[in-house]
Amino acid sequence: MRKKIERQTLHLYIEGELDMKNANDLKQLIDTEIDKKGIKTVILHMQDLKFIDSSGLGVILGRYKKLLPLGGKVKITNVPPHLYKIMELSGLPKIIEFLPEETTI
Repeated sequence: MRKKIERQTLHLYIEGELDMKNANDLKQLIDTEIDKKGIKTVILHMQDLKFIDSSGLGVILGRYKKLLPLGGKVKITNVPPHLYKIMELSGLPKIIEFLPEETTI
């Protein structure tokens, strides 16, 4: 997973699988950046993500809930269609902004 910080925005480029094996690592990484660097926006770039389970969805939702009272937000971009369907069933697009496809770094 690559990360890039621009001002108060954390860009995370998630690869492979986001499941119960590594969801807590992602949670800790994001929480550390929020707490230590004052991150207000987290943008998850998912073009290289192949699989997500409920643990991964929970981490995304949890970071949304953590940032909301701080005036921050989570945004998601470049979601593969098969993963967007899972996210849609979970209701994520109703509360989290999904950005149009964009180029990667």
